[in-house]
Amino acid sequence: MKSRTITLLQEIERIIFSCDACYVGMVDSANKPYTLPFNFGYENQTLYLHSAPVGKKIDILRNNPFVCVAFSNDHELVRQSENVACSYGMKYKSVLIEGKLEFVEDYDEKIRILNIIMRQYTKRDDFSYNSPAVVNVAVMRIKVDNLSAKAYGY
Repeated sequence: MKSRTITLLQEIERIIFSCDACYVGMVDSANKPYTLPFNFGYENQTLYLHSAPVGKKIDILRNNPFVCVAFSNDHELVRQSENVACSYGMKYKSVLIEGKLEFVEDYDEKIRILNIIMRQYTKRDDFSYNSPAVVNVAVMRIKVDNLSAKAYGY
């Protein structure tokens, strides 16, 4: 089997929406990679994240906002011959997003984005929030600069 490039935006977004986490790769001030899983929301070719407002990732992202985000799903071990190690492979679908992260400070925009994130997991977007929770959360937006996707075995 060969991997195939996915170019249809609707198919790419279907992969994103079927994931329960994304992995954000960033580069720290010592030029070392740092990758973390995040819950996310996605809408109109924009990825949304949230986290605690302080910590290593926040320091890294404020210093270098360029990120690469990975999504992967539909994993399934396949093989041609049970006794031949090289005949084993993993079916998958994956998406990579490259972009520049920006922090969102506007209170009402934070609520709108938090609702998009909640929709990813609940299929609802009509939640209420208390003011301290909104003020004390880091909300981030990544506009997609580059979007690529592949599938293997599908």
